[in-house]
Amino acid sequence: MEKAPSGPLRGLRVLDLTRVLAGPTCTQMLGDLGAEVIKIEKPGSGDDTRGFAPPVWPETQESAYFLGVNRNKKSLTLDIAKPEGQAIVLQLLDGCDILVENFKVGALAKYGLGFEQLSQKFPGLIYCSITGFGQTGPYAPRPGYDSLIQAMGGVMSLTGEPDGLPQKVGVPVADLFAGLYGCIGILAALRHRERTGQGQQVDIGMLDTSVAWLANQGMNFLATKENPPRLGNQHPNIVPYQVFPTKDGHIVLSVGNDPTFARFCEVTGQQALLKDERFATNAARVANRQFVTDTLTPVMQQRSTDEWVAALETAKIGCGPINTLEKVFADPHVQARKVVVEMPHASGATVEVIANPVRLSSTPADYRVPPPQLGEHSEEVLSGLLGLSEAEIAALRDKGVV
Repeated sequence: MEKAPSGPLRGLRVLDLTRVLAGPTCTQMLGDLGAEVIKIEKPGSGDDTRGFAPPVWPETQESAYFLGVNRNKKSLTLDIAKPEGQAIVLQLLDGCDILVENFKVGALAKYGLGFEQLSQKFPGLIYCSITGFGQTGPYAPRPGYDSLIQAMGGVMSLTGEPDGLPQKVGVPVADLFAGLYGCIGILAALRHRERTGQGQQVDIGMLDTSVAWLANQGMNFLATKENPPRLGNQHPNIVPYQVFPTKDGHIVLSVGNDPTFARFCEVTGQQALLKDERFATNAARVANRQFVTDTLTPVMQQRSTDEWVAALETAKIGCGPINTLEKVFADPHVQARKVVVEMPHASGATVEVIANPVRLSSTPADYRVPPPQLGEHSEEVLSGLLGLSEAEIAALRDKGVV
């Protein structure tokens, strides 16, 4: 039997018209926090990420990609291009608080499911649209893809070695940030609806969010009007704050201020550097970045990574190893924080998923519904929520609607 939701969003219902990553990230967060999420999938194929394999999870034939962002959702197969499918969406929306979609701009309006159309019928509906470029502007009709947005949003120009190619980040951060910003917008819209009874559209453009998370680098440009250079693993505003080679590998060193640098010099036996004006302040170290790096590199190569971590942590100096994923998931702190959660899958197998990182003391995230098989909950939703009979559901199946 399905566990009752305990999170802070319990009692809310979400109609999920998203696929791939940005939208599903948003709706999984809502589901983890207690909302009931009904995921609409195309009959026969479903969410594109069901086919993003290998790898698949053993004994399930489900792609690992799909499993990662689709727990706490009920899968209903529905062809919204058919009038019968559109009618079912409208019936479901009568009991929903939130709709999340990531179709191209204007695509859902062709089916009578655009924001302007639905807001008239459901004035309290919160309608979140996640697209590559937002609902307005010259690029609005364009499709959005993570690597494309990383390129256009500037982060690729900042990532990589100075004399190498621009690099994208190793995970699809443009998608992930867009989904999380969408969730934040929905939560803000819920608060507004509590006060006024009125819903609204949350317009999330991946390019907008990517520019927003340029953070200090974006502000560095606005302050200087100069393009920041690629610095590899170095920090644009702090030195030393970078990767150094060690006797047996590499270490990340994060020296955030001058007192920390003084302690670093004590631990490494380099107190003499504090008398050199090129090392005396962070501003001086930034101005002499290459000299500082060249001076400290042979020092850091004198000990192993583990030896340095032990010595530097004792002095409260930020540092750490560069872990492979095998080491990440074996890390005792990661394990103590229960970052991996096991869930029973409809196939009979047990799948592991990465836990929600939002830790709430009174209403924590819960894990009620494992990532669903395609259409796993179609009959439950159609009969349980809409009251359709077996014969009516069978007729819809015959027509290819569900």
